[in-house]
Amino acid sequence: MQDEVNEKVVALSVRATKMTANVLKAAMLKFIAEMEKAKQKTSKQNTVKRNEPTHGKQTLKKLMKQNSQLTNIEITDGNIKSFERVARKYGVDFSLKRDNAENPPKYIVFFKAKDVDVMTAAFKEFAGKEIKKTKKPSIRKRLAKAVEVARDKMRLRTRLKDKNRGQSR
Repeated sequence: MQDEVNEKVVALSVRATKMTANVLKAAMLKFIAEMEKAKQKTSKQNTVKRNEPTHGKQTLKKLMKQNSQLTNIEITDGNIKSFERVARKYGVDFSLKRDNAENPPKYIVFFKAKDVDVMTAAFKEFAGKEIKKTKKPSIRKRLAKAVEVARDKMRLRTRLKDKNRGQSR
């Protein structure tokens, strides 16, 4: 209830030395005209947004409404987020559908047929990134190797300290 009251409150400030009915009337008319302009501006923006086709990831229904032929590619990898980044980079309009009939589930990527060349380039980049990830050793393995190297250095230092202590006595 309080929020409704707060939304309906209108603030109007007029700087005048002597407030007359005509000055108040003129200020109110100017304020109402400005409010109407703002309403029309937002309604124009909304109509423009409705008519423009969406880009990037979207629903299959929206993709079909753009009156273009669709093609698809199957992806079995569960790492779809990295594919979405690459597709967004190339400006491809696409839709993802998950097919749970198989185990592990596979994903079907629908996109416009006219974007086939762009989509193949995006898919090649995505596949290249995935192959690089599999070839790169995991952070845990690299960390374990670094810890082992540090332990070897510490052993070597303690041996040298022990040798030096033995000679000076």
